Amino acid sequence: MSFPVAVLVSGEGSNLQAILDRLHGRGEVDVVAVASNKPGARGLERARAAGVETAVFEAASYADRGARDSALGDWLDERGAQLVVLAGFMELLGAPFIRRFGGRLINVHPSLLPAFPGLRPIEQALEYGVKQVGATVHFVDEGVDSGAIILQEALAINPYSRDIAAIKDRIQEIEHRLLPRAVS
Repeated sequence: MSFPVAVLVSGEGSNLQAILDRLHGRGEVDVVAVASNKPGARGLERARAAGVETAVFEAASYADRGARDSALGDWLDERGAQLVVLAGFMELLGAPFIRRFGGRLINVHPSLLPAFPGLRPIEQALEYGVKQVGATVHFVDEGVDSGAIILQEALAINPYSRDIAAIKDRIQEIEHRLLPRAVS
């Protein structure tokens, strides 16, 4: 029996696609649900194309974040998700949601944590003048990108380069390798 995984996305869904391509339906892992906070997220189309059930949980549709998180958590539980993967999910989840899925909630972040948590990590790294950036897959805790690290990979860069788009593309290639490995 394969392990049931849910993925949360907000945009393009390229990390979701990496999981679908490398793991889904191959006997070890099944993506059983994909949810988004944005109805137009391309990741939802990718999930539907793979035959995965999808749903949208827009914050504005609920009284508050807690109500949204509770509805999302119930939906994930109903689908039997044993692991929840944040793959470009660009909205904070509240402490009750994090505790509900404690030890079963992972995130991918485009920096070598604990350096440069939160928003704009590549820009932060360039401003600091680092010579290496990278990606980290980590467990989610109640802090911001502060959970235990599962996998990391570094990428040497020219600290004088300001080509953020090119660096993001190279980091995303790392994410596409690391995230499926961590899920597996």
